[in-house]
Amino acid sequence: MSEDPIVDALTVLTAGPTPYGQERATAERLANWGRAHWPLLDWRVEPLPSNAATPRSANLVATSHLGDGPELLIYSHLDTSLTGAAEFDEPITGPPTGVATPTRSCGLRRSAAPDGTALISGFGLGVARAAAASALAGFTTAAAALQAAGRPHQLTLLLAAAGTHRQHPGGQTPGGVAHHLDRYPPPAAAVVAKTGPAGVLTAEPGAMFLRVRLTTRLHPVLARESAVPPGGLIVHLGTVIEALEEFRRRHLAQRADPAAQVGAEIGIGAVRSGQPGKPDLLAGLLELHLYLVMVPGDDPVRIRDDLHTALERAFADTPLRDCPVSVDAQLVHPAAATDPAAPIARHAYAAWAAAHGEPPRPVTGWTGSTDGVVLRGRGVPTVRLGPPSRGPDPTDPRLDRYAVTDVARFASIYADIAARHAGASTT
Repeated sequence: MSEDPIVDALTVLTAGPTPYGQERATAERLANWGRAHWPLLDWRVEPLPSNAATPRSANLVATSHLGDGPELLIYSHLDTSLTGAAEFDEPITGPPTGVATPTRSCGLRRSAAPDGTALISGFGLGVARAAAASALAGFTTAAAALQAAGRPHQLTLLLAAAGTHRQHPGGQTPGGVAHHLDRYPPPAAAVVAKTGPAGVLTAEPGAMFLRVRLTTRLHPVLARESAVPPGGLIVHLGTVIEALEEFRRRHLAQRADPAAQVGAEIGIGAVRSGQPGKPDLLAGLLELHLYLVMVPGDDPVRIRDDLHTALERAFADTPLRDCPVSVDAQLVHPAAATDPAAPIARHAYAAWAAAHGEPPRPVTGWTGSTDGVVLRGRGVPTVRLGPPSRGPDPTDPRLDRYAVTDVARFASIYADIAARHAGASTT
């Protein structure tokens, strides 16, 4: 496959910021570009319901339908984990110390590896613009070839909104893939285009958010020794973190399975306490937010209750024993799997082998969760595979770097899977 469409697609994708819930401008830009280059395909921008989490959100849907046959959905998402806005990003990335220019949410940088390989780097390529460009190029290549051959097919590209995980105070907001599945019949099979392991995933873990809260009454700093706990909640943050880390060690040990394709994980992603404008008053609330990766069989309610019990026991003999502790859980989605012998899995294995010259290696212990679990949860056989990252740009670690040949190779793989799926539909 020519690399020019890949770079063109990435140029359009990265021409503006695409934060969670504000993907419509990028969807419209891509739709206009697609209509100009592939007018025989149907390009649609489909808005999501507007709310506080998704004020200007939309999916990009493109279709190529000829005759009858089972539909194949090629999926990736438009939104990026980081936004390009310092107020949101810098608590995650840190300030741009030693970086010549601030984080850019737009544009591509070009460079070359020591061996001469052409590299591109940009904001959000890892999540998930590089894979989305591969998906778009693979879809258009397959659609053009299938139409030219007059082969019956039902092929859909979905670049969805709200594909990154976000915790919302009022509960989870349905993302773009759920919105799409609510409006249309489920496809016969799906391919998730996302950077991941060097292989084909037929299973993915689930995900949930946990919030741990400890509370006490009002105390001024001047009376810190008479506070409950002495010194204030923040002084005892280390005790809380160690209790959470001990829970993590036991939780993961109970789920260790070296043969499983997916694995478990837990991490503390945010801590909140006190008022920066009133540091003369000790914090009355200590709140920690965790992200937990779920394996098959995990029950979010039981995990929440187990964590609450573990924390109460851990604090019983510490100054935190008189501080009420609560744990809230918010399920994103449970783990899900596709039969490795399903036709879509066989097509993915074959397309990988054709592109790489060897079959994919088995994947074990993968802890990344995508909307592939949403598709599988709706009964859609799904595989996930995507171009590998070459790591962060050495001039700015907030920019992701990819080899153009890798992104193009996976576009060819997606096109090959689509052709195999269409061929299978006529047998």
